[in-house]
Amino acid sequence: MNNRQEQTRNKWLEILDKYKYDANTPANDQIWSPRLECASRDELTNIQNAKLKVVTPFLYENSDFYKQRFDRLGLIPSDIQSSDDLHKWPVIDKKEMMEDVETNPPYGNYCTIDENLWKERGWMLFSSSGSSGVPRVFRYSHVDRDLWEWANARAMYSFGIRSSDTVFLASGYGPHVFAWGVQYALQRMKVSCIPGGGMSTEMRANIINRFNPTVLCCTPSYALHLGRTMEEMGMVPSKSAIRMIFVGGEPAAGIINTRNRLKTLWGAEVREFYGCTEVSPHCGGYSCSHSEVSDNIVATHLMEDHQIWELVDPETLTSVEEGEKGITVCTSLNSESSPQLRFNIGDYTTFSYDKCGCGRTHVRAMGSFAGRADDLINLRGIKMYPTQLEQAIRAIPGVGDEYEILIEKNASGLDIMTARVEHMNDITAQVVSEIKTRCEVTINAEVLKPGTLPKTEFKAKRIRDER
Repeated sequence: MNNRQEQTRNKWLEILDKYKYDANTPANDQIWSPRLECASRDELTNIQNAKLKVVTPFLYENSDFYKQRFDRLGLIPSDIQSSDDLHKWPVIDKKEMMEDVETNPPYGNYCTIDENLWKERGWMLFSSSGSSGVPRVFRYSHVDRDLWEWANARAMYSFGIRSSDTVFLASGYGPHVFAWGVQYALQRMKVSCIPGGGMSTEMRANIINRFNPTVLCCTPSYALHLGRTMEEMGMVPSKSAIRMIFVGGEPAAGIINTRNRLKTLWGAEVREFYGCTEVSPHCGGYSCSHSEVSDNIVATHLMEDHQIWELVDPETLTSVEEGEKGITVCTSLNSESSPQLRFNIGDYTTFSYDKCGCGRTHVRAMGSFAGRADDLINLRGIKMYPTQLEQAIRAIPGVGDEYEILIEKNASGLDIMTARVEHMNDITAQVVSEIKTRCEVTINAEVLKPGTLPKTEFKAKRIRDER
């Protein structure tokens, strides 16, 4: 590492330490760090600008991807000193990262950790799923681990998880950020856990029945599958010790019918993590005690002292006004390996800067997240998101938890969609009607006997596009 690389890293670390309030223990019994989570808008902006000012030179000196992009755009790090300057920097998307990986395999140059630094201070490698192309790989450091623990602990504390709880992590421990981040944060919170990696669903059901964990952590699809498996084994999930379902990896809280289905099945409250692998190794959004704003709206806090969140128009990528719908763009200020500038996550929501009933002041995504721009389905000119289809299918009484959306071309070259669902009765007309009402498109429906479709073991992949 040369002097410029080291100097810029040290300045970045100094600023992070300056604003690391209540790093190891919560300040009170309600909010982990009131100085950060209840900060005024001006205070939050000052923290963001102080971190942004040191992140840009750190990236320039330590990431070839960023150095080349700065040079190509005719910019220097000092051109971006505050959040007001971010518009100078065009949004980065996954395609740009994938091209970088293809040119510089296997890791790309978008991170700040090279081979030598990885050997010196590497902690763990994580990867995006690769569902939309080449997987993006991220090698995170022990600095990242420490920051990750703290951020996730603050988020889970907002859920109401305390030392009296036992958390059951019903998830695999592969190169996916979700379970590992929860595991390390629980350690900081001094909350006990039961790791459930490498177990069958039946084994996990027996763990809940025998050892009485109070919090279940998994994807929403798997929470449904696990609950149904317990029922098949003669157990009643709603009578178990589980009082909270903690989900991540897929949209859930913002899909009201899915959230209500989870609450009814388990007799438990639902809390959610939001984020993505690219812009930090910890959650960016999280539920609080006041997340259920109404019967139809759930709000998700975004952690603004660690990240700068923007909402932009999906076509022009220009900012939208508060209360207008847009897609999420994130600048990560809290990661050694991956402090990305204006990364296009692309999830649809609306923002509110009103103070939450829980006392926190950070911006909230109202309605949580309604679908990722990458997942947009275009069927004969009608555009819709998988979450809209899920909301429609889950609205039908008695419909099974598993379903599949098949998109293909018929013999005439016309795009057709078929919703394959499970039910004891012929509900074809109801499926067609619900989707027509909510998505304004006519589809076909196939009703299968319960238990026909494959069960979800991790993240559900319900859209099968064979065009």
